[in-house]
Amino acid sequence: MGRTANKPTATAISPLLEVQRQDGKIWSHIRQKWYNETPEEKVRQEYLCILVNEYGFALDQIAEEESVTGRGSGQARADFIIWRTAQDKAANGNALIIVECKSNNVTIKQDDYWQGDHYARMTGARFFVTHNNRETKYWRVIHEKMPKSLEEIENIPHADDTDKEIEALLSKLKVFKEDEFADLLHQCHNVIRNREKKDPAAAFDEIAKILFVKVYVERELRSKRRRKNVFSKAFLDEQIGDDPLNDLFEKTKRYYRDDQIFDDDEVINLKPATGQEIVEKLERYNLSDTSEDIKGIAFERFLGRTFRGEIGQFFTPRTIVEFMIRMVEPKEGDVICDPASGSGGFLIRFFEIVRQQVLADADAQYQAYVAEIEGKRLSEARKAEALRAKYDAIQATLEQKTEGSRLWQLANRCIYGTDANDRMARTSKMNMIMHGDGHGGVHHHDGFINVNGIFEGRFNIVLTNPPFGANVEAGDVIRESDFAVSPTLYKEHVAEYGDLYKTALQRVRALKDKPIANLFELPKGEQSKVKTEILFIERCLALLQPGGRLGIVLPEGIFNNPSLAYVREFCEDRAYIRAVVSLPQETFYSSGASVKASLLFMQKFTTAEQQMFNDTQAQARVEIDAKYAAEMAAETQRLQAIIDTAKLPSPVQGEGPGVRVERRKAAQKELKDYLKRMDDLKKTEARASLKERFAYPIFMYEAEHVGITATGDADSNELYPNDNLPSDVAQTCLELYHEFRLNPSAFMLDEVTA
Repeated sequence: MGRTANKPTATAISPLLEVQRQDGKIWSHIRQKWYNETPEEKVRQEYLCILVNEYGFALDQIAEEESVTGRGSGQARADFIIWRTAQDKAANGNALIIVECKSNNVTIKQDDYWQGDHYARMTGARFFVTHNNRETKYWRVIHEKMPKSLEEIENIPHADDTDKEIEALLSKLKVFKEDEFADLLHQCHNVIRNREKKDPAAAFDEIAKILFVKVYVERELRSKRRRKNVFSKAFLDEQIGDDPLNDLFEKTKRYYRDDQIFDDDEVINLKPATGQEIVEKLERYNLSDTSEDIKGIAFERFLGRTFRGEIGQFFTPRTIVEFMIRMVEPKEGDVICDPASGSGGFLIRFFEIVRQQVLADADAQYQAYVAEIEGKRLSEARKAEALRAKYDAIQATLEQKTEGSRLWQLANRCIYGTDANDRMARTSKMNMIMHGDGHGGVHHHDGFINVNGIFEGRFNIVLTNPPFGANVEAGDVIRESDFAVSPTLYKEHVAEYGDLYKTALQRVRALKDKPIANLFELPKGEQSKVKTEILFIERCLALLQPGGRLGIVLPEGIFNNPSLAYVREFCEDRAYIRAVVSLPQETFYSSGASVKASLLFMQKFTTAEQQMFNDTQAQARVEIDAKYAAEMAAETQRLQAIIDTAKLPSPVQGEGPGVRVERRKAAQKELKDYLKRMDDLKKTEARASLKERFAYPIFMYEAEHVGITATGDADSNELYPNDNLPSDVAQTCLELYHEFRLNPSAFMLDEVTA
């Protein structure tokens, strides 16, 4: 079995409880014994240090790997049972908290929550925790209700909390925390506006700067060795200098320099007293401990209220973002772009979903290895060593800060966005940082012009809600600043993106000082202006790789206005129309927009599909040309004869040259009109023939309830599976779409072709 590791001496343990390791084993401070350091045991002992050092619990208040069905039983063991006092534990009284730990590769699932709830009920505990180093959630146990009545709260008690403080914690549901944080940000915004006399946009900029400082300070300086929040008024008072907040902002700017979020000379433009008041309001929220979904949702609520009401920007409702993301089915390895990224909603949700897929895959790899090891005849020590090695190898592929890891790749090479408004670009970056990162590919830049990694043929997925109603004018030209890049960055981009990047940049450089519309095919004739949404359709299709998926919010006129038929044909010539989902008129009311919109989903042709389409189109045109060839030749010959005859001296007595000229002009006009009429007819018939030959079904859906009311309140949602379905909806739009793709004929719909 090998030698037994020695118990650590008292002098080896610091005043703060620390994890002790030796020869592949890890020390249990509670059980007073060395154990093989499996990934699960590692998480357990590390969290014990947090319970002791941060929450203040004593070791004699805690039981570890303890049966919840009675001492000595081998069934249903909790990682930790915590009592209010050591006396309660000794008397075998009701517990206070149950803790369930999982290894870091494991995605904590709902069954784990229910298990914790079950253990808590068996021990009389009022709280339980589910934890690994990726996610910690806190729950209250409702003993008056049936099991599985889960309610998430914001934290668990500290050891010295009073009965009143414990009762207060029990009442603080997670959803309240989201609302409170959003309300608090709005309070800060109002303080700056009123005290500093700044307009809403300028006040928002100062909030963003302070939030960036808060994220930086908590990430860089918090040691996890003390309960107090390091970003606080007291923390500022400890700093050296006349303006400690701006000193920290300078460090923050250096930290985010590569992201170009702030100008080098930018400062926090607040009186020190105002800055201190904002910090004091924010200090009770420790963002490094607050889960990403809470931070992100709260920040989005603040953004929606502030921008909608006061700054004139509007955001895509969260339910619409969720539906559109699910429709395009993102997966690891996909690269996404939003060329009008706004607050970054599509990019953030893509990041979250793919990250979850990566973690679930890592979990599956580890669990498969656990099963493999359990089937081998190895000592427990050898099994633990093998599991630890496998765990570490998998973790190495997930570490987001390690260049080349799966999550680093996701955050740094798969997410791109741009917004022409500098405030929105900055907001998008902050929003993404709040949600867990992925902000490096977001730029302040015109979405129509290539920049960095955003250029034609690059993306598997494009999702966007472009601005409606605005125009690109003839005076909107491409300037050198739109494509200028330093030699160093140019080399980096060429190394990363190859010749495609060089070609994309050259395409823009060649049109320097020319109208932006010259980059596009869709502007017709000599139009002095063109709607931005029309150009965004072309831009999005161009950004996609062959086979790439597009979801875009568009005003309904794009789908039914006869004058925009050329736009619809442009799409049909390049991509499959997969689905059109009509939204209620009021969907965007709460965001400040009144246009009735629909969601268009397309899939760009692969190279082979494009060739097949082009061949089919050419064949249809050849056949239609042949159909009318004889008729057109005869009519052209007749009219040409009139024209030619009119050039000769008139055989009619008294008919002068002027009359012949008029007869010739009339015949020429008739010929021109005839050829134009026949060309339009042939195009119409060729398009109809093409649709018959290249027919495929399109999913059409008219939604009535999309999760948001005209006032911005939550509503029932028929778009995708959720907890608030309308009572008369048996299947959601998303579920019907998936069935439709598998078997369109089962829907008994009239076939709609491209």
